Amino acid sequence: MSVQEMDLGFDPDELREKYRIERDKRLRGDANEQYQEMVGDFTHYVDDPYIGEEIEREPLTDEMDVIVIGGGFGGLITGARLKESGIDRVRIIEKGGDFGGTWYWNRYPGAACDVESYIYLPLCEELGFVPKEKYTHAPEILEHSHNIGKKYDLYKDACFQTEVTGLEWDEQAGNWIVRTNRGDAMRARFVAMSNGPLNRPKLPGINGIGDFKGHTFHTSRWDYAYTGGGPEGGLDRLKDKRVGVIGTGATAVQCVPHLGAGAKELFVFQRTPSSIDVRDNRPTDPEWAAGLKPGWQKERMENFNTLTSGGIVEEDLIQDGWTEIIRNLISMANYRGKGLQRSEIAEMMELADFQKMEQVRARAQEIVNDPDVAESLKPYYRQFCKRPCFHDDYLPTFNRDNVHLIDTDGKGIDEITEQGVVANGELFELDCIIFATGFEVGTDYTRRSGYDLVGKDGLKLSDKWADGMRSLHGLHTRGFPNLFIISNAQAAFTTNFPHAMDESAQHISYIVNQCLSGNISTIEPSEEAEDAWVQEIISQARLSESYQASCTPGYYNNEGKPNPVSVQNATYGKGPNPFFKLMKAWREEGGMQGLELS
Repeated sequence: MSVQEMDLGFDPDELREKYRIERDKRLRGDANEQYQEMVGDFTHYVDDPYIGEEIEREPLTDEMDVIVIGGGFGGLITGARLKESGIDRVRIIEKGGDFGGTWYWNRYPGAACDVESYIYLPLCEELGFVPKEKYTHAPEILEHSHNIGKKYDLYKDACFQTEVTGLEWDEQAGNWIVRTNRGDAMRARFVAMSNGPLNRPKLPGINGIGDFKGHTFHTSRWDYAYTGGGPEGGLDRLKDKRVGVIGTGATAVQCVPHLGAGAKELFVFQRTPSSIDVRDNRPTDPEWAAGLKPGWQKERMENFNTLTSGGIVEEDLIQDGWTEIIRNLISMANYRGKGLQRSEIAEMMELADFQKMEQVRARAQEIVNDPDVAESLKPYYRQFCKRPCFHDDYLPTFNRDNVHLIDTDGKGIDEITEQGVVANGELFELDCIIFATGFEVGTDYTRRSGYDLVGKDGLKLSDKWADGMRSLHGLHTRGFPNLFIISNAQAAFTTNFPHAMDESAQHISYIVNQCLSGNISTIEPSEEAEDAWVQEIISQARLSESYQASCTPGYYNNEGKPNPVSVQNATYGKGPNPFFKLMKAWREEGGMQGLELS
């Protein structure tokens, strides 16, 4: 059956034009520069409100085999895999007061994972743990992070409340000097940087952002002393407060229902609506959990990863909104029986996407009573132009009399004054502004990490990467020996981040063990191998350029301003599964291909 013969219930050409119009409303020349960096008068937004007491210690000048920067999932998984392989002298440096990373900082009411917890929480099988809900909430995720630290003895040498301020390669000693805000000058033979894709909060660069006389905070530093309640909600101290929320992404979707229930009045300022699909969270079935067989988590992770990267499996083990679009595609195209050409698959994929987003828009229409508000909450873009959201209470919140959606039709907020927020030319007087504006993604790596690196012959990473990232496998960069970078850039992108982190951790553990057992003092990529990998990334990234350019602005497409650096810094274009296979084959070959050894 041809596309023309299908009874779609919508006109694809009309939707393409609608998507283009909505994208064009939101295009800005400043792209990522629209955000206010949290420096100077804005540093209080990144203070740690969760520290019970300050850790006092003397500066360290000792030496480790491996120092891991970042105590979130990436750092914990790397530490765990290193410990499993027999490497004991491992130190994790973390600016927070404990392990957890994103889940240490994000304690806002309603915070939960949006990828099913059975695959999202790492090392579940190793810890003999099954989460209590399909989408478990932040407190359990934070506790699981602590339990990983305990199981693998990662607390022993950890440095909390510590920020790295610089890394310098000592050529004579053949190791890294790691400097911190505690006066440390510790050394490590290897350094693994797991700073995380979501670690540096951002503020919108709105005129007058520092003028507001009321209370303000960022969702990653939730102020329960002001709101009352806790992660489960019950924000009783807001009952006489007029609250404004700026941002309508994944964080706002989870906390807005609690704010709507607690505040006297809530104003949600929207530039672009999120895609809000069914969440359908539920408790874990004890009988199902008891029947899980060895290897269950890896099997589920790989099943989900195959589906969300466009592959076909016999059975969808996850059965959620993330995997539904590929199920639509299979159903629409009778995929396995057709032998479709690549262009036909792309066409069918677009139609399946349109179909899915029509469902999402119909859901807003059905749930929200006010037809104008419902229309404003309908997303007009492809499903994966932005991170899809799944929630059953967000849309109904706009049926509350005290909750007001302030839709700016893509323009954003005009300004912030002493009294409140001006949008669409109208002043909304507020007692509190909450910034649900997320984290920096497309900015320079050294800005997000908070420090620069000095490698061989005084080479700075910021200079080397000034015109784009250069690496082998996204993990090594020439001129910076014995350094590992855990990131999506020039490596695998997965919807389920911890899966890719674990693949990187296993690779790092393999290389470190090869070096320690084989009397190899340093490794770094050859110039030829690095050049070839960069060209591979660029050539593959070209395939998705038109898709990204057609998307509404967001952090997936550098806020609507793709550039040559974005292409070079892209993820591995063939998808995560081919990347993981490539890395596994690299390890099995055993010759450390592309790395210079000394």
